[in-house]
Amino acid sequence: MKNSAIVGINWGDEGKGRMVDLLTQSYDVVVRYQGGGNAGHTVVNEKGKFALHLLPSGIFREGVVNILGSGVALDPENLWIEIENVRAKGVPVTPENLKISDRASLLLPWHRDLDELEEKRLADKKYGSTKQGIAPFYSDRSQKKTVLAGELRNKTAVREHLSELMEWKNLTLTGVYGAAPYTMERLEEWLNAYCEKILPFLCDTGEYLREAQREGKRILMEAQLGALRDLDCGIYPYTTSSNTTAAYAPIGAGLPSMKLTDVIGVVKAYSTCVGEGPFVCEMFGAEAERLREAGSEYGAKTGRPRRVGPLDLVATRYGVEMQGATEIALTKLDVLSYMETIPVCVRYLVDGKETDRFPFPTELANAKPVVEYWEGWGCDVSGARRWEDLPRAAREYVQKIEDAVGCPVRYVSVGPERDSIIVR
Repeated sequence: MKNSAIVGINWGDEGKGRMVDLLTQSYDVVVRYQGGGNAGHTVVNEKGKFALHLLPSGIFREGVVNILGSGVALDPENLWIEIENVRAKGVPVTPENLKISDRASLLLPWHRDLDELEEKRLADKKYGSTKQGIAPFYSDRSQKKTVLAGELRNKTAVREHLSELMEWKNLTLTGVYGAAPYTMERLEEWLNAYCEKILPFLCDTGEYLREAQREGKRILMEAQLGALRDLDCGIYPYTTSSNTTAAYAPIGAGLPSMKLTDVIGVVKAYSTCVGEGPFVCEMFGAEAERLREAGSEYGAKTGRPRRVGPLDLVATRYGVEMQGATEIALTKLDVLSYMETIPVCVRYLVDGKETDRFPFPTELANAKPVVEYWEGWGCDVSGARRWEDLPRAAREYVQKIEDAVGCPVRYVSVGPERDSIIVR
């Protein structure tokens, strides 16, 4: 029996979807255990190029069962649109290969409205939300003011529950933000257009996973974002509103008794960051623009340019520790091929002292990167499929990262395609 998690080590956008799509060949079940439609997992395979937001990245593998766990912010509208888009490219999505936890809470239409209204109110102090309703959703979930997906089975009861919640939520919409109130007519349209369509996918996924474990099936947990966006361990308040760490995977999956056997931490060969907040190693100007263009660093959900910088060993070491990573998948090594020398942030300068320790969130604003320049390899490595195919300098770059963060680099990705990978 194998229970693995694929998680982000840094700010997110490390290439988790690409690795899930690759590694699902060795698993029976893939579970998305937290987060919602606020981030994108880009997958390139023989079926095309996809930007997934809620669907687990194992959806492309025949015979693999994909699960949206109880910890997910379940947005019926965006999920149904995504299902239709994937189906349009010839990928089957049925109740046999997609199962949704009936204990997952529904992200309601007003959550997206509240997200946008609050970002507007914060103005230049905004958190950099993708405006997909994630923070309001998890806030309401903690207050027990959401609807469980399983409630959709009882049409009368779910409408009564929604009516009660709407009355409460309209107090905030109209009184705090001066926005228009919701009506039951509007919610009826939402229920009929989207919620009714996901009903066939709902089931007791906890029981399904328990049975899968009894049968010795191999289960892969898929995270969203990275360790630095974790609500408890990340750069608060510039985090997401859920736990992105592997330790939360069994709970968010709906199988708290599960013991993970290994954790694959995904690290990009350089750093990227979407949203606001401290980003110590950030590049600016022409240097940043060239790296951004080389790596096509634009958000899969929003399309907005990602902030970029050199690989940050301080943040990466911290992320490896928070995730309990047992091995690393290093992605986008090919992007750095144009550099003669490669900048790497090896330490931080905080209050006049160099440190390897990742600082407390409020100290990050005053931290400065200590940068070393490592030898580049100056040639295209996208065709490499064996460790020996990489130039010496590229192998040394990978080895230095492994030594610095104290975790073996097992996978080296040299392109977005499924087979553009080196397994050490």
